[in-house]
Amino acid sequence: MKRLSILSLIVLFWGCTTPKTYQVGQINTRLGEILVWLYDEASKHKEAFIELANEGYWSDYTFNRVIDNFVAQGGCPDTPEGFAYSVHLLKPEFHPDLRHVYGAFGAGRDNNPGKLSAACQFYIVQNRDGLARLDDNYMIYGQVFKGMDVVDAIVKVETDSLDAPLETIPLEVKVIEMTASEIEGYGFTIPEASK
Repeated sequence: MKRLSILSLIVLFWGCTTPKTYQVGQINTRLGEILVWLYDEASKHKEAFIELANEGYWSDYTFNRVIDNFVAQGGCPDTPEGFAYSVHLLKPEFHPDLRHVYGAFGAGRDNNPGKLSAACQFYIVQNRDGLARLDDNYMIYGQVFKGMDVVDAIVKVETDSLDAPLETIPLEVKVIEMTASEIEGYGFTIPEASK
C-alpha cells in the first residue's frame, strides 16, 4: 500500500509540473501580430532584442522601410552617417544554419568593415525565394513563425521615394513566454538545441 502511495505522488508531481516556456518576440502593428522565434545560436543578438523590447525601446519607432519581394525594416531609421555613434552595435554571430529564408529575422547594419549589426534595427525577409546574397553579410537571429501574412501586407502599402510607408506603421514590440506546444501549433519546429 505504501508503495502505491509513493507511485501516486510521483505521478501527481509529474502531472503538476509546468511546461517549459520560451521567450518569443511579439511585434504588434495596426495590420496584425507577428511572432518571432529567437535563435540561441545568436545569443548576443537575442539578448539585445529581449533587453530593448523589455525597455520599450521600439515604442517610438515604426516599420520605416518596406520593399515588396525584399524586406520589411523597422526600428531606428537609417541615417547618412550610418550607425557609427550607436550604442547598440554587435559583432556578427554568423551561423551556417541561420540563412536569409522567407520570414528570417535579422539585424540591420551600415557598410562598416567589421559587419557590426545595429541591434536597434531589424528586418524581416519577405522574398519567398530567400535572399542568399545576404547570408554571412547581414545577421539573422530569428524566424517569424506567425504573421508572415502581416509582413506580406506591410510591404504592399503605399510608400514614398525612400520606401517609407505613407501611413506610418507603429511598432509595439514585446517578449512573451510560450510553450513548445503553442509554438509548434503554428507549424514551427523548435530546434533540438533549444529543447
